[in-house]
Amino acid sequence: MIRVLLVDDQPLIRSGFRALLDAEDDITVVAEAADGREGVALAREHLPDVALIDVQMPILDGIEVTRRIAADPALAAVHVVILTNYGLDEYVFNALRAGAAGFLVKDILPEDFLPAIRVAARGDALLAPSITRKLIDRYVTQPPPSNNAALAHLTTREREAVALAAHGLSNDEIAERMGISPVTAKTHINRAMTKMHARDRAQLVVLAYESGLVIPRNTRNTIK
Repeated sequence: MIRVLLVDDQPLIRSGFRALLDAEDDITVVAEAADGREGVALAREHLPDVALIDVQMPILDGIEVTRRIAADPALAAVHVVILTNYGLDEYVFNALRAGAAGFLVKDILPEDFLPAIRVAARGDALLAPSITRKLIDRYVTQPPPSNNAALAHLTTREREAVALAAHGLSNDEIAERMGISPVTAKTHINRAMTKMHARDRAQLVVLAYESGLVIPRNTRNTIK
């Protein structure tokens, strides 16, 4: 059973998401919070698999809530998904760096929303297509400086797998591209996450850009 915490200051938004989630046999909403401080407390109390957190809230905003959850070893298994109306760049980058597993826009279709919760619960990166485009566009226009120290301990195959993950490929797609099994692809990604001290796959993607492993060139990415 996937356990979900809803953190949003708008009751109507919470009730809408709750109705969708509670209708599923494999998902249950364990608690709701109307502000960020309450959200952190309920995350510690209930230890949900997924915390759906509004980015703009009173007392503590979604980025600070994410930062506090990510910094608490007792909450290491909680996957934070940020809810946003707009997918603004600074919210994207700040929350990913704070430890968010991904983003969803609030106007997401129900048929896309439920699979997204399951993706987040199993620990995969979750970025809405519009958010992914903003991520790429930011680095296309402002490529980051190379930081090879973050890459020093990766094997050649691990680098290749991480670079493909940064393109948004799933483990199955990475396996097909590299000519390996999905299990081996997942092993490469997991080892890279450990070596690069990434909380989850979303942070690994950010680090791939920030370290210079993937360098955008016009609208295409190249691998160092």
